[in-house]
Order: sequence, then structure tokens, then C-alpha cells
Amino acid sequence: MNIEDLAFDEKGLIPAIVQDVDTKEVLTLAYMNKKSLLKSIDTGETWFYSRSRQELWHKGATSGNTQKIVEMKFDCDKDALVVLVNPAGPACHNGTASCFTESIYQNKLTSDSELSNYQILYNLEQVIKEREVNRPEGAYTTYLFEKGVDKILKKVGEEAAEVIIAAKNRDAEELKWEAADLLYHLFVLLREQGLPFAEILNVLETRHQEK
Repeated sequence: MNIEDLAFDEKGLIPAIVQDVDTKEVLTLAYMNKKSLLKSIDTGETWFYSRSRQELWHKGATSGNTQKIVEMKFDCDKDALVVLVNPAGPACHNGTASCFTESIYQNKLTSDSELSNYQILYNLEQVIKEREVNRPEGAYTTYLFEKGVDKILKKVGEEAAEVIIAAKNRDAEELKWEAADLLYHLFVLLREQGLPFAEILNVLETRHQEK
């Protein structure tokens, strides 16, 4: 595919939707011109064109929150791009993983409390991912990643045993806390193994459809 075949607008720009390759969350919407697109392809990291400053900018050049490009796609009209990335930190200048954090509509068939319950799993995965990349000193998650897979596996086993004990004792309060610990360490293990939680959900969905 020659980039000359893309349908840039009258200002020489094309919208680029940046998406996390693991979680599939949309991180931001920016614009590229031919030069920034070529630099993105050449460096393997996202470069955009600032419409306000009228200049190229490299995502993460000052913050360190770069975006490693995994794949770039164009739509059927060739006038928009999707850029799948591995982000090294928050995409938004406000410090959030995504620039899209506010809702103007929400399907009320799913309650707000249900949505927030699922959202915490996504947030947990993002925090663990950020800890692995940046390794902040003193963080427990950093400690686990630095100790390696054997330590993480040991903790998963220990927490699973604690869940069993709490359940056998019919101690709902203890079970609640131990189950949360098990989930946390399982998410750390998934990250260490490079396995997105979304793939676990895909397996569950496939099994549900087969029943």
C-alpha cells in the first residue's frame, strides 16, 4: 500500500485513531500528515501533526509515554487510520490511560454499578501494565516483576490456598479479601506471560456460545 493512495483532506491530514493492542481501548484521536505518517512507520512509534501548533510532534518525547506501533490499518474509504500500539504510559495529557473518559450516553440495560464493577478489572490490568513498564521504586508490583515468574507463581498458589481455606471455613469476609488477592496476583501473572485479560474473556464467550 502506497501512502499516496490514502485520502488526506484538503489540509493534507488524515485522522488516526490510536488503540491499545491488548485491551482494544481507544486511547486518543489525533491527526497525521504524510511526513508524520512516514516518521511513524520509520521509527515504529507514533508521530502526529498538531493542528494548533502546526508542527509535527512525537508522542512521549517529553513525558516518556511513547507508543510502540504494532500495526496500522486504513478503512475502506482510505480516509482514516487505526494505529494499534503498546503504550508505555498514559495516552492523555491529564494522566489517564485514554483521552476518552467521560460518557454522554450509557445503555441503561446495564446498571452503572455493574459497569463500574467490570471497569475495575480493566483499571487493574492497566495499573499492572504501567508498573511493569515503569517499575516505580517501592511498589509491590515492581517487586513481583523483578523477582520473576517463580515468585509470581508462588504467590498465586499461596492466594489460591487462602481462598480454599476461607471457603472451607465458611468465612465470607475472609473469602472476599483472599479472592481479591488471588485476582490481583493472577493479573500480574497474565501480564508476565504477555496474555491480555481480553483473551480470557474471549474463551469464556466462546464456551458460553457453545452451550
